[in-house]
Amino acid sequence: MARTALIVIDMVNTYEHEDADTLVLSVRNALPGIIALIARARASGSPVIYVNDNFGQWRSHHGELLQTALAGAHGGLVEPIAPDEESLFIVKARHSIFFETPLAYLLGQMDIARLVLCGQVTEQCVLYSALDAHVRHFEVVVPVDAVAHIHADLAEAALQMMQRNMNAERCRAENIHFDAPAAADIDTTL
Repeated sequence: MARTALIVIDMVNTYEHEDADTLVLSVRNALPGIIALIARARASGSPVIYVNDNFGQWRSHHGELLQTALAGAHGGLVEPIAPDEESLFIVKARHSIFFETPLAYLLGQMDIARLVLCGQVTEQCVLYSALDAHVRHFEVVVPVDAVAHIHADLAEAALQMMQRNMNAERCRAENIHFDAPAAADIDTTL
């Protein structure tokens, strides 16, 4: 049975970049939806996969990136969504979660067919990731209240493009369900 994975995009962030002040306001609004999605995905046993920029620190690993973000001025935005021991973490170098990362291979190994994309930035990394997911034949879901933006008008245009051009489902975070495989779907024959 094909499964759903929650992809948390670029939320382990120091917010020490251009447009950070504007982005922080939007992240605060998106945070409750992201927190709820992570909790529901974890409770159902669905994979939670963080795909994150590395701030140009190529010698860093995910633990160092997390500690740097938590110690930053906006660590309070990172702490409630921090990866747990079961979460997977992939470092990316560019906008798309797929560009030169092992994500597609990992999703294939896990029999994932549906991706719920949350995080930041709607009009950049979320948009490019949705396109790359679509061309790889994944179903894409974008909860509008669990993605953050810098420019509201561009974010709305990006959401419309994802829905129209990439067949992405646009909904609210509360309407997304993560279903664990039913016992009947597990082959127990020897």
